[in-house]
Amino acid sequence: MPYTYDYTSAATSNESASARYWRAMKMALTRSVREKTFQFDGRTHEYLYHPYNRTWKNERGVEIPIFRELLLRHEGRRVLEVGNVLSHYFPVQHEVVDKYEVSPGVLNQDILEFVPQRPYDLIVSISTLEHVGWDEQPREPAKLLRVIEYLRSTCLAPSGQLVASLPIGYNQYFDDLLNSGRSPFTTQHFLKRVSKRNYWIESDWEQCRDVPYGRFVAHAIVIGTIKR
Repeated sequence: MPYTYDYTSAATSNESASARYWRAMKMALTRSVREKTFQFDGRTHEYLYHPYNRTWKNERGVEIPIFRELLLRHEGRRVLEVGNVLSHYFPVQHEVVDKYEVSPGVLNQDILEFVPQRPYDLIVSISTLEHVGWDEQPREPAKLLRVIEYLRSTCLAPSGQLVASLPIGYNQYFDDLLNSGRSPFTTQHFLKRVSKRNYWIESDWEQCRDVPYGRFVAHAIVIGTIKR
């Protein structure tokens, strides 16, 4: 079954019909007057305009199209998602591990305690790993590196790849890794928010290192990849 957008399933369940209608109208109006595409890693993607989390205001507008295309290229392969994000935007068929979010089909377990039945050809994580160890009590920043290494060594199949997005300016420990050249990723690409209209451009670490994290919205993200 192919991955397809489903713009109706993500409406907030406790919203009234009129509230959903006006949100949809605002989303459609916003999309009509804004740029439709952005560039990433040699490809043109369409910005995502979706009512869940109001993607026209934040990094989800670029993250979801990038990761959706990645899933399409791995259709029929074994895929694991760490952090339940993609199912809010379109139907998914892959396995999802999320320690906190209770949802049908989601395994609620710390990823370090997760034992895969078989390794995965693709592991994805969208704006989730920055919380690992950082937003847990007691705080344990280095847990981020242990999780990434566990995913690489235990969960990832030979010739597989792990792809994760993380915001810049949220987790100081991760930012320090980038700043000192000790990134856990083999390759990394940066996107920077350059407009209140939520336009994004490809960038580099030098242009993103001092970008602050906004109020519930990133102004720069890194998409890192590890290949076995």
